[in-house]
Amino acid sequence: MSMRTAVRSVVNPFKGILWPSAATSNRGYTAIADARVVLESELESIRVAGTWKGERIITSKQGPQINVDGSRGTILNFCANNYLGLSSHPEVVQAGIDALKTYGAGLSSVRFICGTQNLHKHLEQKIAEFHEREDCILYASCFDANAGLFEVLLGPDDAVLSDELNHASIIDGIRLCRAKRLRYKHMDLSDLETRLKESQSSRMRLVVTDGVFSMDGDVAPLQGICDLAEQYGAMVFIDECHATGFLGSRGRGTDELLGVMDRVHIVNSTLGKALGGAAGGYTVGPKPLIDLLRQRSRPYLFSNSLPPPVVGCATRAVELLLASSEIAQSMTAKTMRFRNKMTQAGFTIAGSAHPICPVMLGDARLASLMADDMLKLGVYVIGFSYPVVPKGKARIRVQISAAHTDEDIDRCVDAFIKTGKKHGVVP
Repeated sequence: MSMRTAVRSVVNPFKGILWPSAATSNRGYTAIADARVVLESELESIRVAGTWKGERIITSKQGPQINVDGSRGTILNFCANNYLGLSSHPEVVQAGIDALKTYGAGLSSVRFICGTQNLHKHLEQKIAEFHEREDCILYASCFDANAGLFEVLLGPDDAVLSDELNHASIIDGIRLCRAKRLRYKHMDLSDLETRLKESQSSRMRLVVTDGVFSMDGDVAPLQGICDLAEQYGAMVFIDECHATGFLGSRGRGTDELLGVMDRVHIVNSTLGKALGGAAGGYTVGPKPLIDLLRQRSRPYLFSNSLPPPVVGCATRAVELLLASSEIAQSMTAKTMRFRNKMTQAGFTIAGSAHPICPVMLGDARLASLMADDMLKLGVYVIGFSYPVVPKGKARIRVQISAAHTDEDIDRCVDAFIKTGKKHGVVP
């Protein structure tokens, strides 16, 4: 047998695999074409409903004043999670530069292989100190922290009791665990007690709530939750993404604000909002829990370590807050200035005394149009609608920052009044 014949005899059985036939290729093209039709139909339904979420392009650093592609001049920013104005704080930025020069751009590894530097351990120690908890574990985001907690802590003999309006990351994290899942009505202590009674046969029970609910700016009734948890032998978990750094007399969060720091057992929060705004999340709590998360939490085990510049920035932000609560304490007056002026103008503002100030409009298209008109007046805000919030509860979520001046706030209110009158929202 010639070499050519031998090669042909070996290759022929694999011809359909190595070089797909025309029929096979056509079926592939047909599948993609069919999928494209389905996807385009879904996208069109979003556009028709007025819930399309475009992405404006910022051409400057984050701050109370920004530059936006397509807009002239400086724009006032009232929709960032930059609560303390630390995203571009010179000391925070310099700490990131120093970490980049000393430790490099990244680790190219997960933590347990060769991705733990001394600066990671130092930040974990500082965060644990800040929250007055035993230990801390870092994640790539708080979404990952929520995804990685519940399936490690809770098994099929346990129960988790979750507020019905908890953040999507909490909901997804709970879905991953095998515990019995019970949902209680939003901030309804009576309904929570009913669920606690229903789950009394469980080995461990965990009450799960946002400290502050991000869409409405309302604060969980932690005192009552802790009372019920202690009465029925349950633990308490809170997500503090919209509280860490600025709620409470020292900015420690909702648990400090409501006097229950020693009664809340587990706290998840983020480095991506008040604490520098770059990226990253964490869990603080009992050391045995943190040790177990390092061994079994999948987002921790299978995600690259936080980049050194991010760690450097976050560490400096936490150090600033440990040294002084002045920035955190400045938030209250600015928040109430906006809320009071908007209420006097005839707008409905959800929540109470929190820098998240949802301007309730109801209609998704109206929220989107008003946000576009606000940008034309030099104020950057975004309309929120389904599925981010329930249908019929569209709003423009305004967020106050410590970096805003009184003049910034007054200008924002004036723009809302002008836009609100144009659309018939206020007289």
